[in-house]
Amino acid sequence: MRTITSCLLTLALATAMSCEQRSETRTVTDSTGTVQEKTTTVTATVPAVDTAATAEATQDAKDAARDAAHATGTAMETAGKEIQRQTAPPKKKKP
Repeated sequence: MRTITSCLLTLALATAMSCEQRSETRTVTDSTGTVQEKTTTVTATVPAVDTAATAEATQDAKDAARDAAHATGTAMETAGKEIQRQTAPPKKKKP
């Protein structure tokens, strides 16, 4: 799954980088034979990616996920111990 996602992101980035500028030329000829050409150029600005900030955000997300998993595990362990304590059979008295 991770490989497919990275391939799609690479393809999208390559497509975005290749479509940075586009030109259209329209030629119109009227009834008298006059030819008019109109050229329109559209340039797209591709924003720069801050790789340091991206790496930091990725690490922060990993740390948060690890902390959440630890907290969940601790809570489940505490709940399990409490269930065992409450459902333990009563101790038998010695005669």
